[in-house]
Amino acid sequence: MTARAREGTAEQALPEQGRRPGEAAPPFAHLSLELGHFYPSDLRAGPARLRERFDRVAPWAEAARRACAAQVGPAARISTCVLIDDHAARRTAPSEVLPKLLAVAADAGLDIDYLARESACARAGAVRPARLVEARLAPSLAAGPDSSRPAPSVNGWLSNGERSPSAGAPGGGPLWRPPRESGRHRHSVFVDIELWSERSGGRAWSCSFLAAVWQLLRLGLLRDRSRAVLEAVAATGEFPDSWRDLPPLIRIRPEAEPFTAYRTCSVLPSGFLPVEHAVKVVLDHWAPPPEALAQLAAHAAHEGRTLPAEVAHRVDYVFYGPS
Repeated sequence: MTARAREGTAEQALPEQGRRPGEAAPPFAHLSLELGHFYPSDLRAGPARLRERFDRVAPWAEAARRACAAQVGPAARISTCVLIDDHAARRTAPSEVLPKLLAVAADAGLDIDYLARESACARAGAVRPARLVEARLAPSLAAGPDSSRPAPSVNGWLSNGERSPSAGAPGGGPLWRPPRESGRHRHSVFVDIELWSERSGGRAWSCSFLAAVWQLLRLGLLRDRSRAVLEAVAATGEFPDSWRDLPPLIRIRPEAEPFTAYRTCSVLPSGFLPVEHAVKVVLDHWAPPPEALAQLAAHAAHEGRTLPAEVAHRVDYVFYGPS
C-alpha cells in the first residue's frame, strides 16, 4: 500500500469533530523527529563534516525513538525531517548537495523522511507562514496601554517578562530595576527577542522567529483559511539545480509517516540553544486557532491520548556539544 493510500485510510477513520466543511485535516504522526538544521557552510564542507554531524545525532535520535515507543507503544508513528537554510545557498545546487546529504545520513543509520527549505517558513507559494504566526502573537505582559513598551506587531520585539526601565529617577539620578521573567520559579532568566527587522529590501525575519514557525508547521497547528500550510511533494529521484525550483517540503521516502505530528523533538548542536529558547517564548505568546486545537485534540482522543494544553509543552529538544 502506498504512503498516500495509508494516509487516506487513516484520515477516513478519524472523527470529524473540530472540522469545518471542506477543511482538509492533515494526518498526524506521534512524533516529528528533526535530525538537523543545515546551513550552506555545512553543505559545502563535504561528506566528512556531514558524517560527523549525523554520527553525533544518531544515538540521540534512537533515544528519542525509544522514548516515544515507551509512551505510545511499539506501533508509534515517527517521521524524520531536516531543515535546509536556503537563504544564502546560492553557491550550492540542490542537485549537487542533497543526494550527498541523504547518502551520508543513510550511512550513519538515519533515514530522512522529509526535507524542507527554511525560506518556506517565510513564504510557501502564495502563503506566508511567518505572517500567519505574527497575526496571532499576543503582546508581552509588560506591553500595554500603561507601558512604554510597544506590542510586538509594532516594533518586532518580544520578551518573556519586563525589562529594566530606561527612564531616570526624579531629579536626574539613575534608576535601575532588574528585569523580571514572567512565571519565574525563584530567579529570572529574562530574554528579549528580535522577531524581525525592516530593511530596504523588505522585512527580514529572525532565525528565532522562523524556527518557531517551523515548529508550528510540524505540529500541524498553522493553518491558512483552515487548511494546512505545507503539502509534501513526493521526491522524483532528481533535485533541481536552483533552490527556487525545489518544493518547500519534499517527502523523500514513500513509506514515511505523516509530516505533522502530535509532538516534536529536535536533535541539534548546542549552539542552537539560544535560538530554541527564543522559540519557546514565541510559542508561549502565540494563540493557536481554536479549530486547529480542537482537531488535534479529537485526533489524539481517538487514539486514547491527551495532548498538553500549552503548545510549547509539545516541543522537545536534545542538544549535543562539540565532538
